[in-house]
Amino acid sequence: MKSPVKSRRRHLIALAAALGVVAGAGAGYVVQAAREPKLPTLVQSPLPQARGPQPEPLTEALDRKVRNDGDLRELLLKKPSGATTPDWVASQGWMDRAGYADLSDEPEAFETHLTEQEFFRAAVTGWDTGDHQVEILLAQFEQREAPAAPADDSSSSRYWAETDPDVRSRPLPGTGEGKVYVHPKPSAEANALPGVSAEAHASRGDLSLHIWIYGDDPVPWRTIMDLAERQMERL
Repeated sequence: MKSPVKSRRRHLIALAAALGVVAGAGAGYVVQAAREPKLPTLVQSPLPQARGPQPEPLTEALDRKVRNDGDLRELLLKKPSGATTPDWVASQGWMDRAGYADLSDEPEAFETHLTEQEFFRAAVTGWDTGDHQVEILLAQFEQREAPAAPADDSSSSRYWAETDPDVRSRPLPGTGEGKVYVHPKPSAEANALPGVSAEAHASRGDLSLHIWIYGDDPVPWRTIMDLAERQMERL
C-alpha cells in the first residue's frame, strides 16, 4: 500500500479553501467594531472577593496544560503488538509547521494560515496491521491570539470529510462536535489511495486530533470508533 501522506490532502485543502469564509467574517467584525455603540455602557459595582481556603492545585496527571507542554508524543496511542511501522512515519514522531503545511496542495498559503492560527507543533504515529494502515496526528496550537484554532482545524477536516456523498458519520462521544467517518467507497480524488478509508476529527484544549485508517476492505465502525475513543481518553 502506498504512503497515505498525499491522500490526507483531501481534508487540508478544505481548510485552505475555507480561509475566504473566515476572512469575510473577520472583516464584518472589524466594521461592526468601528461603529459607535447605540446602548449606554453598563456599569457594575466591584464584586466581593472570595474568602476561605483555596482549592488544591491540580496534579500533573490532571493538569492538561502541564501534560500537553511535555512530550506530545507520549499522548499518542502505542503501536499494537504485531503491527509494523510504515516507512512514511517520521522516525522522531514530530512534524513542524512546514511539514504540516506540505500536506496541502497549496503549502505556502496554508503555512501562512497556520502561522496566523499560531500552529506550534504536531506529533504523529502510525502502524500497519496487515489489513489496515493507521495514522494519528495531534496538532498543537498556542491559543494566545487565536483561541479557537484547534476547533477550527478539526472543523475544517470534518467539512471536507462530509463532501463525500457516500460518507457515513457518527458523533465521537465526549468531544462536543467531534465525529468519526466511514467512507464505504474508494475516493475519486486523483491523489487519494486506492481502497477505502475511515477517519476521525476532534479537538480538546490546545490540540486538534486527526485519525485516518486505510485498507482494501471497508473499515468497521467499531474499529475507527474504538481507536478514536481510546485516543481521546489520553488527551
